[in-house]
Amino acid sequence: MFDNPTTINPSEISEEAIKFLNKKYKALSPSNRIKQLYIDFELKDIMLTSSFAATSAFLLKILSDVNKEQPVFFIDTGYHFEETLKYKEKLEKLYGLKVKSISATKEEHEFTTKNETWKTNPDFCCSINKVRPLETIKKQYKIWVSGLMEWQSDHRATLDIFEMRGEILKFYPLLDITKEERDAYIEEHQLPFHPLVAKGYNSIGCSHCTVPGEDRDGRWNNSPKTECGLHL
Repeated sequence: MFDNPTTINPSEISEEAIKFLNKKYKALSPSNRIKQLYIDFELKDIMLTSSFAATSAFLLKILSDVNKEQPVFFIDTGYHFEETLKYKEKLEKLYGLKVKSISATKEEHEFTTKNETWKTNPDFCCSINKVRPLETIKKQYKIWVSGLMEWQSDHRATLDIFEMRGEILKFYPLLDITKEERDAYIEEHQLPFHPLVAKGYNSIGCSHCTVPGEDRDGRWNNSPKTECGLHL
């Protein structure tokens, strides 16, 4: 039986192996899932991303308690709220995070700014400013850790703790955590919320495309679009 992922390339991991991983990790708490991750995989193969939005402190607190050496990639779209950038700085200092910002090329970003692409083609704007910058570094890693939770959207409700997405193995340690469990953890550990949460923003992306709303309802100005494309 598959028991040592570090010896297998993601492209060679079978469906049976992923089922084994899901069964193995399902019984663990989020903290123990992350601890187990660093037993099963090497740090150099693990990529962690954070949007530093709403309640990003939830995953970042748990992960930093386990391994402060883990780099955290922040996709700087150039359109973030000022409050998001300040929240990022606050969490960096609070948890001793090693944050690395990545962004689109200057020319591509300037095109979306002059064209106001988010108004006419938000998918293309997200592709240029979010998806493409991450694609440039994804090939360096085997595992991608993300804080998605099932209750956040219909798409996220279809995910498993581990699953292949293209050439990388996605890992969602918080996937089956309920909103109530998340809020209880935040209260117990007095984690700081993003400043805009108090103003009714419960999911926070770029300033052009985010309005107040419950869960992800306020993203892309309440349009049917619910994902930027990173996790599809």
